[in-house]
Amino acid sequence: MGFNSSSAAKSSVSQSQQENLKGQSLQLTESPRHGEGSSTSLTSGKNWGKSQHQLQQKITLPVMWTLAVVSLTSVMGGRFYNQPQLGEDTVAPQTIRAPFDALVEDSKTTAERRKEAQRGAQPVLMIDQSVTERIYQNLEQSLDAVEELRTNSGVFPFVKTDVLSIATQRYLRQSKEWEWRAILAFSDIDNHGNGFDAEAKPPTPAENSLNKAFVEAVSELQSYRQKSSEQEFSALIESISAARQQYAQVLPQLSQYLSPEFSSLDDVSVLDLSDQDWQKTRIVIKQAASRILTQGIVPGLPPNLIQETVKVNLTSLMPQEAQPLAKYLLVRVLEPNLIENKELTKLIAEQAAEKVEPMMVSVRKGDVIVTAGETITQTEFVLLDYFDLSRRGINWLGLMGFGGLVTTTVGIFALVQRRVHPKWRRRDYILVLLLTLSMPISILFKSPFFEIPYTMPAIGLLVGNFYGSTMGVTVVVLLTGLVTFSMEVTGEQVLANVAGGLLGALMAGRMRSREELALLGVGVGLTQGVVSLIINLIISATASTIWSAVLPGALLLGLSGLAWSIVALGLSPYLERLFDLVTPIRLAELSNPNRPLLKRLATEAPGTFQHTLFVASLAEAAAQELHCNVELVRAGTLYHDIGKMHDPLGFIENQMGGPNKHDEINDPFKSAEIIKKHVTEGLVMARKHQLPKAVRDFIPEHQGKLLISYFYFQAQQKAQLEGTGSVDESYFRYDGPIPQSQETGVVMLA
Repeated sequence: MGFNSSSAAKSSVSQSQQENLKGQSLQLTESPRHGEGSSTSLTSGKNWGKSQHQLQQKITLPVMWTLAVVSLTSVMGGRFYNQPQLGEDTVAPQTIRAPFDALVEDSKTTAERRKEAQRGAQPVLMIDQSVTERIYQNLEQSLDAVEELRTNSGVFPFVKTDVLSIATQRYLRQSKEWEWRAILAFSDIDNHGNGFDAEAKPPTPAENSLNKAFVEAVSELQSYRQKSSEQEFSALIESISAARQQYAQVLPQLSQYLSPEFSSLDDVSVLDLSDQDWQKTRIVIKQAASRILTQGIVPGLPPNLIQETVKVNLTSLMPQEAQPLAKYLLVRVLEPNLIENKELTKLIAEQAAEKVEPMMVSVRKGDVIVTAGETITQTEFVLLDYFDLSRRGINWLGLMGFGGLVTTTVGIFALVQRRVHPKWRRRDYILVLLLTLSMPISILFKSPFFEIPYTMPAIGLLVGNFYGSTMGVTVVVLLTGLVTFSMEVTGEQVLANVAGGLLGALMAGRMRSREELALLGVGVGLTQGVVSLIINLIISATASTIWSAVLPGALLLGLSGLAWSIVALGLSPYLERLFDLVTPIRLAELSNPNRPLLKRLATEAPGTFQHTLFVASLAEAAAQELHCNVELVRAGTLYHDIGKMHDPLGFIENQMGGPNKHDEINDPFKSAEIIKKHVTEGLVMARKHQLPKAVRDFIPEHQGKLLISYFYFQAQQKAQLEGTGSVDESYFRYDGPIPQSQETGVVMLA
């Protein structure tokens, strides 16, 4: 540190020397002339550095912009080099006839038709036995649960049908408590023996406003009373009460078992079926399920169609009262049991594509290919191109227009770059240009073994990691526009790659380890695959083709994104060194105390190392408040005093209470040389260990051009005593430069 070096030197002299020089030091330090001189020196150095940077920018920017425009236009404007003037959708200037007979294949139309046939092929479905077995098990469990409820509700009918009819027994068991009491009251059971008046007549509906079932129940009870003894009638009443009690206990359980939306509970009571009818109902339900599952249920079948299918398969052999419950149970357990046979579906799709005959265009000598003034179609263009009548050549107008588009794109990029990173070096422009050119070059030299050459994921990851998300997104968006306009690309693949590239550009700068960057690569691959899948589902003829044509393409795009992310991850360390870049990941690696240079510093100059850690904590806290590059401040601070290893005992923090080396030297010029040398030696060590320039800058800039004031004052005092004249201040001033960035300025102040 600047102030640390001066104070270290000052602390290195003896106590007697400090007493002798104290007054002189204060006078010179407070001298207005000395202060003005320092201020002027710092200001002039700052202005010189700024003017030098501006001069470099004035020379660099036009050269780099021109290079970018020329190279991008040359590489991406290939379609203008051999472009037909009489292409598809252009107007024919004259009538053109065929010079000889010909039969020509329209390969473009053929490829489109075959791809459409492959996408539109119906999938081959097969029954999933595991799903079918699960449905049968669920249905059996549902039927067993209902049967258990029937058993708990008691036997039905609970008395012989010649005593009470089935309808009356059902009514008496289901009736409300007040209805049962009313039946007993109307029967006048309490007034005659066992409570039943044999002479009483059943009430009429008009008189009692009661339903027909009520009247029928009273009538049958009175009739049985007349034909039976008092004991038999009492036993009947007890049987009815017991049946009612069992039914009342089971009914809530049945309601809880059935879903609330099953509204037919009041119309159909499975508890009131006879055992014979219930067994018949079970058989019919199983047979219906077997027929439906044998035919198969396709995925995505609307619920109303499933309900209609169930209704059709329930035969009339089932009791009418049980049909709603049977329908409910089947609808609840049925689910799609058909899955796609991928291999057969793929085979059929390929066969469908192969069945598409090549689109052949025939013409005889002298036939008119296109009439003057007509718009040329794809078929007509195929013939013109075959006969070399399409007038292929360099489209200078189109090439210049594309050059203008490239110039505009480069201009937009330059505006964003000047706003976000105004101090780019030539190597930064070159790196971004090379990364940008990688995509059109890979498209031009596409290999038949790798049909997805788009490097957009790698570009987004690398630019976002090196220069931040803003620059990464800018490059991805602008490059996408140029590629889409100028080159033959597949829209689906471009969109998927753009999605992956944008994700990489947005997130790469936030990663703090290679592991996180690798996980981001997985996310990029997944994003590309999902986007491709969604796009293909939207444009496919049938959604069921997903397993045959759509899914393999999406999987390939996902793997492509992952592959390019792996390439970017592998290239990143080499590009960082080759182009002298500092990324959060590289800075974190440089800040590891186990790095060889930092381990040497801790061993050879432990006092300096402790001082460095203390200053690093101060500088890092200040950098966070000022929104500076905290990672750069941390790394730069750790290395800013490595030059002190050339002579550790020349600095007070490493003397550990031992003799002061500067007392023994007793020469302010040599002492100042030792102090200043920690900057030059530090730069030598930094270059030897290949530290990035952004980190090396902390070594000279943290001192700036400060004066090593103590030894300067000591030299002045000795000169006065010896009468040797004035002392040249430059011998005691650091060579600089002054801080050129916020980060080095923060470290100087810390």
